[in-house]
Parts: sequence; structure tokens; C-alpha cells
Amino acid sequence: MKEKEFISIIKNTLKSEYIGDDCAYLKDLGIVVTQDSLVEDVHFLRKKITPFQLGYKSVMVNISDIAASGAEPKYLTVSLSLPQDIDNKFIEEFYEGCKKACSESIKIVGGDITGGDKIFISVCAIGSTAGRKISSRKNAKVGHKIIVSGLHGSSGAGLKLLLEEKNKPEKFIKAHLEPKAQVEFGKNIAITVKQDYAMMDTSDGLMDALSIIANESGVLLDIDFDKIPHDKDLEQFENWQNLVLFGGEDYQIVAAVAQDCPFGAVIGEVKEGLGVNLKINGTVEHFTKEDVENKIFNHWENNK
Repeated sequence: MKEKEFISIIKNTLKSEYIGDDCAYLKDLGIVVTQDSLVEDVHFLRKKITPFQLGYKSVMVNISDIAASGAEPKYLTVSLSLPQDIDNKFIEEFYEGCKKACSESIKIVGGDITGGDKIFISVCAIGSTAGRKISSRKNAKVGHKIIVSGLHGSSGAGLKLLLEEKNKPEKFIKAHLEPKAQVEFGKNIAITVKQDYAMMDTSDGLMDALSIIANESGVLLDIDFDKIPHDKDLEQFENWQNLVLFGGEDYQIVAAVAQDCPFGAVIGEVKEGLGVNLKINGTVEHFTKEDVENKIFNHWENNK
């Protein structure tokens, strides 16, 4: 499935100014809106995740999009399509997970339940823009610093362990099944940075986010791999550098900002050009948009 191609077709067909970022910024209403879906055997395997974890992750991935826009997560609706073998206990545990993912300031306010052949989850999240400067993928400018939150590659390692029927190191499996949206990081950027900035989460991998920002902004991102934070235990995995760069679902945040920030790790800067230059293993590799799209995390491939 060529997700980015489909999105481009939809955007061009609708001629919509709102489609492009992970959240639609409805300035007249003072909100951002996002929606994500999780499909059994595509985004998750039922035997590899508990109902609690599934509810938690379903909500958290949407909160992540709101956080990466710079807005404050406020409200969610949760819709489910469920097969006949789902019981009351599954529903209770699923919504306990949803509740755990929400802080006291985030409320689930509705949704829908229907029947289906497999579990299908669709969550809509709304964030408030009051007092926040909202990001766009198009806002990276020459001279901006590239900063990131957290550790990269841990979720990809967790997925690899699950698919190989392994259960250790447990911290990587937890990173995959129970990610944490970087709400405070997004808030700090949105209330601190005065100039326009680019920001998005790493749901489809760090390199994917870097490439999208570069190409949407029409600039070159010059990145030093050695500055990318990662758990040192990742280095026990074969091709661990690819997990850091292309492993998805860490739900960390990448931002291109004009000013120095007291939070996040600086991994590079914005320069003239297009695409991503990556300094790694003593050489510099250039990645075009097509290069990255051929390697990024893909739910349709990774869960087979």
C-alpha cells in the first residue's frame, strides 16, 4: 500500500489547505484535529498485545500527533469494529488502557461500536492551540537546528523481538507496546520558540520524519548519526543503526528550530539543498525522498 501516494492524491483531489501535517490546524476554532486507525494483523497482532496495551497504544499514538503539532491534547473519541469472539473483559481492559494513556486533562468523550471480521480501532483527537505556536512540516529554514526528544530505535527492536518470539530485553518490547507521547517536549517548544518551526513525531521512523521535513520545507538536513540518542543495548542487534534510523513507533519528536533550546538533543542543522545528508561510519550518505520511502518502517510489511 502506497500510503504517501494516496495522501497526495486525496490532497490534490480535495484541494485542501488542511491536509499535509499529521494534525489539521483549524485556526478559526483554535484547535488541531487528528485521526489514526489501527487494524488487526496490519498494525498489531492480537496474540502479541494485551487488550490493555492495545487501548493504551491506540490513544497514545493520537496524543503523540497532537503533541507534535505543539497543541495541548484535550479530547478524544474512540470507535471500534469488533469480531464476535470479543468479550466484556476485552472491552473493560481495552478502555482501562485508554484511560491510562490519558492524563487527567485529556478526556474520552464518545465514539462508536460496530461489528467486523477483525478488530479495527479509529481514534480522533482534538487539541487546544491557546497560548501555543503551532508547527508545520514546511517551516524548516536554513540555519535552524535539528533537535530530537528521547531515545530512537527501541520500539523497532521491540517489534523485532516479538516477531522472533523473544521476550528479552523486556524494555524494548515495552517501548513498542507501551509508547509514551512526548507531550512536555511538544509543549516546551510551542510555548518557548518565537519563530516559525517545523515539528513532527517519529511514528514511521526518525529518518522518515527528517525526510518529510526536508522535502516539505525544500531544504537539506545535515545529520550526525553519532549525536542521535539511543539505548546502548541496541548495539547488540544486527543492523542496529537501521533500527535507530528506520525503526518506527518510537513516538519521539523531531523539530527544526531557529533558537537554542534547553531541551532535546541537537543532531544536525538545516542547510541549502534538498533531502538528508547523514554522517555515519566515517562517511556522508545522501538520502532523497525516494531513498527514504524505500526503507521506512511499513506496517504492511513488518507485521507479516
